[in-house]
Amino acid sequence: MDFNYTEDQSAIRELAYQIFTDRATDEFLLNFSRGDETYDSGLWTTLAEQGLLGIAVPEAVGGSGLGLTELCLMLEEQGRRVAPIPLFSCLVLGGLPIAEYGTDQQQQKWLTELASGQSKFSAAIADLGMNSALTTSVTAGRGSDDNWTLNGTKALVPDGAVADYILVPAATGEDETSVFVVPVAQTGVDLTAVEIGISGQRAAHLTLNDVRVTSEALLGAQGQGDTIVDWLEERANIAHCAQQVGVTQEAMKRTAQYVSERNQFGVPLGSFQALAMRMADSYIDVEAIRTTYWLALWCLSNGKEARAEVRAAKWWACDASHRVVCTAQHLHGGMGADVEYPIHRFYLMAKQISYSLGNAGQQLEKLGELLAADRTLGFRSLEV
Repeated sequence: MDFNYTEDQSAIRELAYQIFTDRATDEFLLNFSRGDETYDSGLWTTLAEQGLLGIAVPEAVGGSGLGLTELCLMLEEQGRRVAPIPLFSCLVLGGLPIAEYGTDQQQQKWLTELASGQSKFSAAIADLGMNSALTTSVTAGRGSDDNWTLNGTKALVPDGAVADYILVPAATGEDETSVFVVPVAQTGVDLTAVEIGISGQRAAHLTLNDVRVTSEALLGAQGQGDTIVDWLEERANIAHCAQQVGVTQEAMKRTAQYVSERNQFGVPLGSFQALAMRMADSYIDVEAIRTTYWLALWCLSNGKEARAEVRAAKWWACDASHRVVCTAQHLHGGMGADVEYPIHRFYLMAKQISYSLGNAGQQLEKLGELLAADRTLGFRSLEV
């Protein structure tokens, strides 16, 4: 197992770091948060111009033809600057499954628009992290003209308020699910924007009322929906881990700098043993998030079984991040409670990630189910 980055990967990371650092400064983010915009369109345009939106898009349709690892490197840098753009929903929830399961024609149509920044994508899979009593559903019926008619609802589509296309899992028969790429401009599509309380990011409730789409909207084969959603869930969870590495590492770094410079009783706060121990715990937590995420990412990128590794990584990203960002706020004292102080943004983004697609308890429960069903999964990490 080799965790060294290639020259191309290092170059991508440096470029993403430069773009996010230059644009998403503390001053810019403060002014942006006081305005009415939810997402930074200027940053989105810059990423498109530099080719980063097409990083995991095949070269044949205008992308770089790279993979999940390179995409995660960019997501780390977004997390490091808590940049307000729909990168996760567009490139991960939308772009990855279309690149994997889409036909040549579908990729040419949709991924070309994605890579150029012309269209935004998302997927209606928030149910994966919901209690069964709260889940919603969509049905799809096939007509004699080979078209499909979709009806139903999906709650909390990530960044759905700005999406142009949404990937929607729908029941197409008894115990059969298929995935459709639904244009939001289609007649019968209704999106109700909702501001997620934790971070203020703009999701949307999706309602489909006799929405007619052609067979070209079907992603993959009919009945392949569960396979596509399971495939996407693994990569979405790892992408969340990537963002969480950036969020927690930067929050820890800023806090370490603060307690090293802030004096109390004539000495730096960081010299107090209790504070030093909390910072040491934060360092351990950040490295635990990073190493479990790296292992799961390596397994996925090399076509290996990764279900248990992904669940373990997401659990660390949910559980450990809480301790890191809470420590960051506490050690900043009264300023840490100021909602306009920079450290508060890291707290909000970390909590948002922790409750997306299943919180720590849900990840642990699903990991337990996996290990109970196949005990060999618990030893797989020792073999890779």
